Amino acid sequence: MIVMSIAGVDPSAGAGVFADLKTFQAIGVYGTGIVTSLTSQNPYRFFSTQPVSEEYICEQIDSVMDAYEVEFIKTGMLYSPEIIRLVAEKVKEYDLKAVVDPVMVATSGGDLTREDLAKAFNKYLLPKSILTTPNISEAERLTGIEINSKDDAVKASNEIKCNSLITGGHLDGINTINIAGEISIVKQELIETDNLHGTGCNLSAAIVAYSALGNDLNSSILKALDYVYEGIKNGNYGTLIAKI
Repeated sequence: MIVMSIAGVDPSAGAGVFADLKTFQAIGVYGTGIVTSLTSQNPYRFFSTQPVSEEYICEQIDSVMDAYEVEFIKTGMLYSPEIIRLVAEKVKEYDLKAVVDPVMVATSGGDLTREDLAKAFNKYLLPKSILTTPNISEAERLTGIEINSKDDAVKASNEIKCNSLITGGHLDGINTINIAGEISIVKQELIETDNLHGTGCNLSAAIVAYSALGNDLNSSILKALDYVYEGIKNGNYGTLIAKI
């Protein structure tokens, strides 16, 4: 099975396209990678971002689709409303099943994007996607709802423009899944660690990989949550060989 990541490049390989490719390989699918932006960062500090032109992003996507049959993709850092709109057009053109990680701020604290992207995600990409995986801060920006409790997360999930998994790293480990209006809550133990760089990237990539292997969306989410939990606990996603 062949899948695709459309995201930025993190030279430390803990997040972005490099991390996604490692996750795809660990779970047992072949990953292709479209670069939307270069960054200078590491797990502890963010330096700068250099976006790739929309025309070149388009050519990258077309070149992969010219050679491979890709059904499932994930998106990470898209940097600008124009890039979000372009990716949404390509999702429609190639009938792709997209899992959107609505990246806006790096784990290390740097603002990865040119401006607030919530409006563009809601207008262009989320309505064409099968799932989005925001953290609490991203879900608040997508919905305008302040999230301080499980009930708040459920309320916000009902306002998001597609199926959603609101991750619970900043909500006592409470992950809120909303698929076609059906809510389920998965609570995970929080692990005290500094090994959190790229967890959102790895989660969305894992969901795509498990989906490409024939799991339904809910099963893919649950498997991916376990995959990321083990990665945090063990401190190294790259050495994980996932149970399919």
